[in-house]
Amino acid sequence: MMDQKDRQAATAERQNGFAAQLMMMIRALLASPERNQFFLLGFAICAVVAATAFGQIKLNAWNQPFYDSLAHKDLKEFIFQLWVFVLIAGGLLILNVAQTWLNQMSRIKLRGRLTRDLIDLWLGPTRAFRLANAGEIGVNPDQRIHEDVRHLVDLTTDLGIGLLQATLLLACFIGVLWILSEGVMFTLFGQRFAVAGYMVWTALIYSGAASWMSWRVGNPLIELNAERYAREADLRSALVRVNDRTDAIAFYGGEADERGRLHQELEPVLGIMRRLVTGVTRLTWVTAGYGWFAIVAPIVVAAPGFFTGDLSFGALMMVVGAFNQVQQALRWFVDNFSTIADWRATLLRVASFRQALVDIDKLGDRTRRIELAVSSEEKLEFDNLSVASPSACTRLSERHVTIRPGERILIIAKRGAGRTNFFSALAGLWPWGSGRIARPAGQTMMFMSQRPYLPAGSLRAALAYPAPVSAFPDDAFARALERMALSHLEPELDRTRRWDRELSGDEQQKLPFARLLLHRPRWILINEALDSLDEENRALALDIFTLELADAAVLNLGRADMQKGFFTRVLHLIDDPTGERLALDPHLMEPPPSTVKTATNADLIN
Repeated sequence: MMDQKDRQAATAERQNGFAAQLMMMIRALLASPERNQFFLLGFAICAVVAATAFGQIKLNAWNQPFYDSLAHKDLKEFIFQLWVFVLIAGGLLILNVAQTWLNQMSRIKLRGRLTRDLIDLWLGPTRAFRLANAGEIGVNPDQRIHEDVRHLVDLTTDLGIGLLQATLLLACFIGVLWILSEGVMFTLFGQRFAVAGYMVWTALIYSGAASWMSWRVGNPLIELNAERYAREADLRSALVRVNDRTDAIAFYGGEADERGRLHQELEPVLGIMRRLVTGVTRLTWVTAGYGWFAIVAPIVVAAPGFFTGDLSFGALMMVVGAFNQVQQALRWFVDNFSTIADWRATLLRVASFRQALVDIDKLGDRTRRIELAVSSEEKLEFDNLSVASPSACTRLSERHVTIRPGERILIIAKRGAGRTNFFSALAGLWPWGSGRIARPAGQTMMFMSQRPYLPAGSLRAALAYPAPVSAFPDDAFARALERMALSHLEPELDRTRRWDRELSGDEQQKLPFARLLLHRPRWILINEALDSLDEENRALALDIFTLELADAAVLNLGRADMQKGFFTRVLHLIDDPTGERLALDPHLMEPPPSTVKTATNADLIN
């Protein structure tokens, strides 16, 4: 009994969540700049579907004179009715083409709006970074923005127009069928009588029973589809990862190992697909059986009126046509149940992702925040700075630190000792902790991580990023490349490539330092970018800090044994066992420490 209550509670929770998600998506569309276009498209679709329903009524009424002309062998009337059919069918053809065009245009508009909405939310200040640290909801955002939105839009337009069409046909033909039911007479104990709305009640009972059976059998498909999309996204992510590192895999001879991993990712996908096959097969027994019996059902229930002579052959066919229109409208739910389950699962993925983007600013709202201040003087200050993470609290061993232009500071931290979160806190991306960071006003600060970032586009744009190319003279790019021993890349400056694949590891590591020479920031904060260089390239990078960027302050999180005499001061990053931990929102899954990512070297704060 307890299990039954738990299932009912879970079902109610899903239904409430579905309604809230659906309303959130509708409000987002109504608040969009394209809302008037959506209203116009909706009005046009309603008009076309209504006109189509009117044409269907005329076509159904055409059945009686056409089939009566056949029964009476009236050739003249038969030919006339063929011309009538051509006119009605021609009009319906035009309406069908218009409906298809409106359907496709609705897809384009909805796809554009939803995709832009999610991209704008995702790439709001620090949101993508925080979402990546929010647990499972932050996994594979590309899948949700691209594939899930496309699938949701396709299903929404098809189901929405289909439901509208079924509703209008039902509203139009149920009255017609009620009137036609008067012609179906029964004889009982010598008394002839008609049952008011007999054909309507038959259609309602027949379709209602089939809809209930379809819901009972097909309801598990909703959760199965949601699980399938999650596992498909994991497989796609694994394939992309392998494709991006084919060179390293080949050098290590790791093809067999990667093949095994991909097979492991494939198994859950195949497993959930097998469960879907079983569920869809069970549902097909209901939907297909209902569909086959529907061929003879209207003739069987209208047969008493035909055999008693009250219905002519043409009138019988008109009754059958009206019955079919009503039962087809009522069976829309039956025919589309698996599609509805797919749509609901896709809506769940997209809506939950959007809700997470809206709520991501509340992540860790129960934890204190680091105060970010603007210094009136030309200096960078840390006062009692502690950085909170879900598993630890990290702070500087020195309580009060002041850094001025031209100073070169080394912060020593053990690997895994909160270095990434500390670096992100300096960039303003990780606000949780305590203490104060005061940064000088109106001066450029550049952050460089261990992994270099090269955006898509030309090499010149990658060097200028995030500033426009026009912000620098043409010869400045060549000088910056030459200074970092990359002059051989000068002919490639205006070529568009995937530079993260085209360039060698050394070239990718040195390009951010060439970018420094273009931007000439006043403050440079580095997280292991120097450590990853070999000795020769490290000496080259340090040389630009001594010459071209001698007036810039350099703050480097690195190892204790790296540069000899370059740094003027050494600080220490230590664990604080008594410090505050980051308290995550219970609705967002806590990520393991290994998933916490760092800011890229492209993050410029002015």
